[in-house]
Amino acid sequence: MFAIGDIHGRADLLAELLDRIREVRQHRAAPEAVVVFLGDYVDRGEQSRAVIDLLLSDPLPDFETVHLMGNHEIILLDFLDDYEVARGWLQYGGDATLMSYGLKPRRFDPTDESLRQLQAEFRRVLPKPHLSFLQNLQLSHVEGDFAFVHAGIRPGVALDDQVADDLLWIRGPFLSSDADFGQVVIHGHTITDDPEIRHNRIGIDTGAFATGRLTCLVLEDDTQEFLST
Repeated sequence: MFAIGDIHGRADLLAELLDRIREVRQHRAAPEAVVVFLGDYVDRGEQSRAVIDLLLSDPLPDFETVHLMGNHEIILLDFLDDYEVARGWLQYGGDATLMSYGLKPRRFDPTDESLRQLQAEFRRVLPKPHLSFLQNLQLSHVEGDFAFVHAGIRPGVALDDQVADDLLWIRGPFLSSDADFGQVVIHGHTITDDPEIRHNRIGIDTGAFATGRLTCLVLEDDTQEFLST
């Protein structure tokens, strides 16, 4: 089983990592051919559109693939309904996503008129398959002893009772918790220099958009290892 951390518009790194995953499967009978993407496909990097194109091309046809929602995807979807969202989103990496679709956002001090126009243009150029992909992302996934989410979970709350805001955004209460969550939580969202391994969680966001290191966790039987670009 494989889990891939936050991609953030780095289609080049994603393609390289997918090649590594294929090599692992080619030379081993295991691990299980399941790949979970932990979300944040867009923003910050310059290749957001290319990332979604790559994922939609079914690059691992012999694998079961699970695509989770990240907080950056939910902001993108919110912008399609509310142009005001862009005031924060453009400062948060959304400008790179819009430029990857051929738009030229006004990042600093945009007017209401310019944001309405930007929203209309993005609605026009966003391919329907991309919109469908974004709208159908999952919030969580469970495989055996592991629970996969984008950001983390609220301690003391069962996975089935978690609210979307926590799954997409939580940091402090989750990251500092020593609680037994019932499953080991595999997550991204919070950047660390190296994968962060705790008894109750494993974080694999290594800041690919800035560091060039996109990380994949490989789970095989009782062992854990990492692939990285």
